[in-house]
Amino acid sequence: MTSTPADPAARTKLECVIPILSVRELPRSLDYYIRVLGFSVEWAAGEMASVSRDGLSIYLYERAQGHPGTWIWIGVEDVEALHHEYQSSGAVILQEPTNYPWALEMRVEDPDGHVLRIGSEPKVGEPSNA
Repeated sequence: MTSTPADPAARTKLECVIPILSVRELPRSLDYYIRVLGFSVEWAAGEMASVSRDGLSIYLYERAQGHPGTWIWIGVEDVEALHHEYQSSGAVILQEPTNYPWALEMRVEDPDGHVLRIGSEPKVGEPSNA
């Protein structure tokens, strides 16, 4: 096991984390992320593309780097508002917003079976499902 430097200032700062999702057909996935989930294309190069929303990115890679059915967590300001947006746009909603101790969370599926766990602050004082 590697030890951590005693002085936190001596550690290299992490700048971002970007999940890479393997997709069967990049054009189909791009359409879903843009038209249904409200992302935009940051860049595309061959069989790989980056989509983003509000400055946060997800890489989509056709038939490489990852496995179908990956789950990722996305924190949002208001999951109920996003839920209404996604109901209108035709997103595949696996779970309606549900209150847990860690978040008010919904689950959305993309065309490749990846699950986006999307949540905002939990509703304090309301029943929790955990």
